[in-house]
Amino acid sequence: MNDTDPEVERKFVAMLLERSGEERLKMGCSMHATAQALVRASVLEKDPLASPVTLRRALFLRFYGHEFDAEEREKILLALKGVGRQSS
Repeated sequence: MNDTDPEVERKFVAMLLERSGEERLKMGCSMHATAQALVRASVLEKDPLASPVTLRRALFLRFYGHEFDAEEREKILLALKGVGRQSS
């Protein structure tokens, strides 16, 4: 859905392009960090004792889960359980 007036959108894009590449990268990184914080808060609201693994899995599913079929998604979720473990 796009309910933005085309002239307003054109002006917005022009304003973004006036910024340096570094500024636009910083904006993107800040927006990504904010989105991650919102997902974490959502998970912790439902389960205040959620483990780091639960949080990693929730972040993966929210941001990238739709990009994989069910089999690949499950493989990745299993691998995320082992992140941070040391192998002997």
